[in-house]
Amino acid sequence: MAKSPHTSEFRARVSQEYLDGYGSYDFLATKYHIGSKTLRQWIDKYRIYGVEAFTIKQGNSTYTAEYKTMCVKAVLSGEGSVDDIVAKYNISSRQVLRRWIIRYNANRELKDYDPKREVYMATTRRKTTIEERKEIVKYCINHKRNYKDTAALFDVSYSQIYSWVKKYDTNGEEALSDKRGRHKTDDEVDELERLRRENLRLKRQLEEKDMLTELLKKVKEFEGM
Repeated sequence: MAKSPHTSEFRARVSQEYLDGYGSYDFLATKYHIGSKTLRQWIDKYRIYGVEAFTIKQGNSTYTAEYKTMCVKAVLSGEGSVDDIVAKYNISSRQVLRRWIIRYNANRELKDYDPKREVYMATTRRKTTIEERKEIVKYCINHKRNYKDTAALFDVSYSQIYSWVKKYDTNGEEALSDKRGRHKTDDEVDELERLRRENLRLKRQLEEKDMLTELLKKVKEFEGM
């Protein structure tokens, strides 16, 4: 996780300025060149924990599976919004909590996270079945090709997903089979095969356009949680 360019003292001072009435969210965000959402997160945490909210090394935080589940259920049960729960349980960022929610809703196991002994996103390649690759590729495409979140969700490497999606875009599901032979390029096949491939690509583009429309609706609903 990237280290914040702002010191804990700076974040505490800006948060206190807001609480003391020296400016609105937008005014202070503009004054100090901070993202409005970032500033809101600082202030929400500062209200609860004071300067200690910023002195804890979030990049080295250890999250147990039970802790993750508790935070996810707090959002889903209506205890508070994503931002509320991030502040209440002092989670490093809203993106981290949202990844837990996505994984939980997909019935994927929430695992213990200790930065000293493992990496959040898988970096090693693991063996997968053709059905798994189909599921992973479709999930990635349906979620705006977010390779990082998909890798975290399915415990595979970023490079694996990128390679599978690229193959799928070019030659469809059959390209996801574990074939040792080289697949022929468009220039190496006859006209009928080229037309078939182009038809598949156009069909996928139309499907993605429809799925993107539905996804945007869901994102707006999720942001309102």
